[in-house]
Amino acid sequence: MRLTRRGVGAVVLGVLLVAVGLWWRYPGVVGMGVALVALAVVGVLSVLSRARVEPRRTVRPRTVPRLGACTGVVELTGTGKRFPVMFDAVDLVAGNAVPVDIPLLRPGQTVKVEYPIPTHARGLLPVGPLTLSRRGLAGLALARTVLGDVVRVRVVPRVLPVRGLPGGVRRGHVGADERVERGGTDLVGLREYVPGDDLRRLHWATSARTGTLMVREDADPARPHLAVLLDDDAGGYPDPARFEDAVEVAASLVTVAVAEGHPVRLLTSSGGVDVEVAAGSVDASAVLAVLAEMALGTSGASSVPIRDLDVVAVVCGPASEVSALTLEASRASVGVVLAVDAAAGISASGGVLVLRAPDAESLLAAWGTAVAR
Repeated sequence: MRLTRRGVGAVVLGVLLVAVGLWWRYPGVVGMGVALVALAVVGVLSVLSRARVEPRRTVRPRTVPRLGACTGVVELTGTGKRFPVMFDAVDLVAGNAVPVDIPLLRPGQTVKVEYPIPTHARGLLPVGPLTLSRRGLAGLALARTVLGDVVRVRVVPRVLPVRGLPGGVRRGHVGADERVERGGTDLVGLREYVPGDDLRRLHWATSARTGTLMVREDADPARPHLAVLLDDDAGGYPDPARFEDAVEVAASLVTVAVAEGHPVRLLTSSGGVDVEVAAGSVDASAVLAVLAEMALGTSGASSVPIRDLDVVAVVCGPASEVSALTLEASRASVGVVLAVDAAAGISASGGVLVLRAPDAESLLAAWGTAVAR
């Protein structure tokens, strides 16, 4: 509880009037001063007692795409029987105050107020605590109550419409250069058996030779691997807003590939991120969660593993080292460089398509035109 600025002003003015009235012997002035001080005291007394109200605050959803709808809900129930209560409310979102307009709460009444949570920035967004403020008589005093814990909303990058991967480019086996157009499966590697693996995929010859149960890793030529290499070097993005476009391009390509059942790998040029999604999975939430917290860093020399050199999409900024990134993409059966660059256009360099567009939507549209089929 504390006096508001108006309350402090009333007390100061009242004391001055009393002092001047006593000095000049003006009873009327003294009375005015005493009345102002008494009014401030009454304002304090009006908020000393605890407000009879049951508050509740919720935030939904906890995971939302950037610029998507996220809503906070304040529900107040008046448990008193005599007087209505007026509240002001403020919620903190990433340290910024978001005002919540709460109507007059009458005895026995329940009010529910919804307010938008800003989601213009990726990352873990701290929301809360909510502060309820109750003003006393004439707004001279204020009592505050902190409501609810700090909750975190994960703001993931937007997933934009995009066509899928080019078909029929799965390599025959690890390190091979030929392309298998369609049909059948091919052995691309072996790994140790782990509980839960399909026993029909055991490679008995190798298991007998090594004494360890080994499982085949087969590849379906109709479901090529997609590797997305995102350049996260701060030097490649003079305007940080262009990095948001690059992240959304990566998120969109990963999501459509996962939805179509392709195995997917997301890497960053700095080497700080390396996430895989197995074939047949339909949930890209793990990759989106990683992208939500991705920030610009320093340059690196991350390389796409051999087993993922089917379709390699390199996403970069206008000032990225395109020549080095193109060289990395050229190792794949299908290599594409997608640069967020105002100098829009489609070109080729050493068998690698280089797509340039000023924003994520235009870049994905170019992918649909020149790459996907």
